[in-house]
Amino acid sequence: MASANAQLVDECKRQAESCLYTSTSMFIWLRWLRWFRIAFVIFNAVCGGVAGWSILKASTDPDFRFIGALFALLAGVLPAIYSALKADDGLAKCAMLAGEFKNLQDRFRQAALIGAKKPFPEFEKSFQRLMDRMERARAGSYTTPEWCFRSAQKKIGSTDYKFEVDTEPDLPTKRG
Repeated sequence: MASANAQLVDECKRQAESCLYTSTSMFIWLRWLRWFRIAFVIFNAVCGGVAGWSILKASTDPDFRFIGALFALLAGVLPAIYSALKADDGLAKCAMLAGEFKNLQDRFRQAALIGAKKPFPEFEKSFQRLMDRMERARAGSYTTPEWCFRSAQKKIGSTDYKFEVDTEPDLPTKRG
């Protein structure tokens, strides 16, 4: 049976991997939320511009007047919808949690590599502090869409998250 130290190292590695997938998924979702916000603002500005277009306002054609009225309605209603969705709050929360899970990923990896060399009680105590942080990060149950997780799996499976230092053979050091 593996020692308690080895088991805790394995758990640190599991938690680091979990944080990798969670943070990557959140960064993908965050990118989409930022584009959504930009598109929403631009579309609302375009609606306001079209609604105020003098050709539509001065036209006697009922179709043109309807188009102008429709865009005026959209320009007035869209900000209220955006506000009701609390899209900016979700964006801020996603940004904060993506960073927190990325930081936790690094901390768990460091705990597995470096913290494991400390006496077990000290290692276990530092692990527990990290788990307390993890529980606080998970407390809000913020979830991303499933497609973000699938995209994260693909991204992580690519070479985007591979470090050269982890694949290089140990090079001999020069001694002076």
